[in-house]
Amino acid sequence: MVIITAGMIGVGKTTLTGKIAEHLHTKAFFEPVGDNPVLPLYYQDQKQYGFLLQIYFLNKRFSMIKQALADDNNVLDRSIYEDALFTRENNAEGNISDTELEVYLTLLDNMMKDLQQLPKKAPDLMVYSETDFETILYRIKKRGRDYEQIDHNPELKDYYYKMWSAYKQWYQDYDASPKMKIDLETYNLEKPENVQTVLAMIDERLKTIR
Repeated sequence: MVIITAGMIGVGKTTLTGKIAEHLHTKAFFEPVGDNPVLPLYYQDQKQYGFLLQIYFLNKRFSMIKQALADDNNVLDRSIYEDALFTRENNAEGNISDTELEVYLTLLDNMMKDLQQLPKKAPDLMVYSETDFETILYRIKKRGRDYEQIDHNPELKDYYYKMWSAYKQWYQDYDASPKMKIDLETYNLEKPENVQTVLAMIDERLKTIR
């Protein structure tokens, strides 16, 4: 089984990814954030580094999904399937030009066609996490990455809200695999009993897929 997790930054999906991998005794592929040299630059100047950031992430996510689909079992923290969501939002905000968006979408399309040549062509399940917006802001502040803080850049709050809203439609439109939604507001993973409840929900969904 290949499972991908999806959701807004700060929602708790990285924690969820680790819990799922541990539960299923499999490998977790985590989003390249800590070792991403472009991400801090992007938060400083989104218009200058928007396209570079999306190409960086696209390359990393393509490599990760190919490796994951070629292996037997694993869990991915965010994947290539939601990458275009960020690129389109950057284009809407004027951070990425229409020409850059066209180049990106052509490259993405070629990559998706390449995935269709693999024995396993798509994930078995997408697990989408959500919370209310104020919880997103609280968790972003709590994890303490300087370049993500709205205190340093008030415009980030608008950006976060737009992405939080856009994700709702993205989940509705997603059709690459079976999917499910987890409310990490109700089931805060800091509480061990909630972790067990969420993992049981995922187990039940996997039963229907198998």
